[in-house]
Amino acid sequence: MGFVKVVKNVPYFKRYQVKYRRRREGKTDYYARKRLVVQDRNKYNTPKYRLIVRFTNKDVICQIAYARIDGDVIVCAAYAHELPKYGVKVGLTNYAAAYCTGLLLARRLLKKFNLDSIYAGCEEVTGEQYQVESVDGQPGAFRCYLDVGLARTTTGARVFGAMKGAVDGGLDIPHGVKRFPGYDSESKEFHADVHRKHIFGQHVADYMQLLQQDDEEAYKRQFSQYIKLGITPETIEDMYKKAHAAIRAAPEHEAKPEKAEGQVKKKRWNRAKMSLKQHKDRVKQKKETYLKKQKEAGDDS
Repeated sequence: MGFVKVVKNVPYFKRYQVKYRRRREGKTDYYARKRLVVQDRNKYNTPKYRLIVRFTNKDVICQIAYARIDGDVIVCAAYAHELPKYGVKVGLTNYAAAYCTGLLLARRLLKKFNLDSIYAGCEEVTGEQYQVESVDGQPGAFRCYLDVGLARTTTGARVFGAMKGAVDGGLDIPHGVKRFPGYDSESKEFHADVHRKHIFGQHVADYMQLLQQDDEEAYKRQFSQYIKLGITPETIEDMYKKAHAAIRAAPEHEAKPEKAEGQVKKKRWNRAKMSLKQHKDRVKQKKETYLKKQKEAGDDS
C-alpha cells in the first residue's frame, strides 16, 4: 500500500478558522460586500452609500446605508407596503411596484437633505437611460451604489426596476442598460418602449388579457384582488401614473399616532397577582366546594 498523506491532522485543526457568521448562514456575499463598502483612503471618513434592494414574498425593501465598524447605518428606507397609501394596492412585488418603491426612496432621501428641488430626476417616464448630473453652484448629486445581495442579476430582474426608480427619482447611481427589460443581447440593442411597459405594469395587463381570453376561471382565481378593487388591464397604467405623481407630491414617512394608555390592551401570559382578600375568598370557595362534594357522596352511599 502506498503512502497516504493525512491532510486534516492536529496542526490543521489548531489553525482552523470558522467563516463569518453571515457567510455560514448564507446571507452575505463578503466578496461583493468588501468592494461595495471599502472607501478610498484619500476620502478619509466619507461614507460610501449603498442602495440596498431586497425582496420578500410580500414586500420590497429599499434602503440607503453606509458601513461603520460597529455595523451598517441606515440613512433612509422605503417599503412596498407603503404603496397602498399612494394608490397601488395590489401587485406589491412586481417590477412596477419595485420602480415605485425606488422612486419613493429617492424622493424621501432628497427631501430629507433638502435636495428635492435641485434634483427633480426624470419626471416623464420613457424607459430610456437617464443619469443625474450635478448642478453647478449647488450641492453635488447624491451618489450611491446598487447592492443586490444574493439576488440573481439577470436581464429584467426586479432589483433593476428599483434602481431605475431611484435614478429617475434623482439619485446618481452608476449603471448601464444591459440588464433592463428590453435589452437584446444578440443584437446589442436596447428597446426603451419594452422597459416603459414594465415600469407601468403593461406586462401584467397583457397577461391579464391573455388569461381572460384563454381561461376565465384561472383569471378570476389569480387576479381576484384586482377584480375586487375594480382594476382592469386598461386602468393599470393610469394607476401607476397617479402613484408616481402622488409619491413626488408627498414622499415623507408618516409615523403612526401613538395610542393612549387606556386604548392599549396588554396581553398577559400568566394570571394576575391576587390580593390577600381575593386569596382568602378563593380558599373559602374551594373548601365549600369540597365539603359540598363530600356531603353529596355521603348521601348517595
